Amino acid sequence: MDWARMLAYITGLVNQELLLRNEYLAAENRILKAQIKGRLLLSEAEKTSLAEIAHRLGRQALEDVAAAAQPDTILGWYQKLIANKFAGSKDRRRVGRPRVDAKIERLVVQMAKENPSWGYDRIVGAMANLGHQLSDQTVGNILRRHNLLPALKRKQAIRWSDFIRSHLDVLAGTDFFTVEVLTLKGLVTYYVLFFIHLESRRICLAGMTPHPDQEWMEQQARTVTMEEWGFLRDCRYLLHDRDAKFCPAFR
Repeated sequence: MDWARMLAYITGLVNQELLLRNEYLAAENRILKAQIKGRLLLSEAEKTSLAEIAHRLGRQALEDVAAAAQPDTILGWYQKLIANKFAGSKDRRRVGRPRVDAKIERLVVQMAKENPSWGYDRIVGAMANLGHQLSDQTVGNILRRHNLLPALKRKQAIRWSDFIRSHLDVLAGTDFFTVEVLTLKGLVTYYVLFFIHLESRRICLAGMTPHPDQEWMEQQARTVTMEEWGFLRDCRYLLHDRDAKFCPAFR
């Protein structure tokens, strides 16, 4: 006996045995179903298992063996299974990293808006100080979602009103007003230098003089910026006009 005939013989025996097994199982299923009173209750897992096999088996063959339910019902289970798989149901897990908590995202956006010169790494460091571990890529994704530009472009694009509003706590203004003082030589105009903290509206009268020259202005600058008790010790920016009395040494 050559190999081809032997293979055909073995295959025939296997196919015959499978057919007999299937015939037996189909008959047994019909007998068991006849013994069950009422509707057969199946779990979702059982329905899924039957539906997947039924789809591969085909409707015509399913009509000969289906006992748990009608062929249309079983094939309907399969269609429902496919629909749930591609419908984006609530039970499906998202691919990739989980979305950043909304509270943390708002904090990142606030930092970026209030500090236009801060890049991704600076914001990451500030968030780490608050106990939130983020990557620079995550920070970048958050800013892009909120249409915020990178630090360099954000700094260039910020409006003056936004800058003032976001830096009120470190902003101060300064200017002069004049008073007429009666002296032995008659009325003399005195220049009063004052500072105002924009957020608290606190005012400091730094000094007054009839001659606000460079030396006097330098002395006032040293006084208000003293580390321990100077009025401007906590300020980063000072606003003033283009009056020539605000000499380069003062600025």
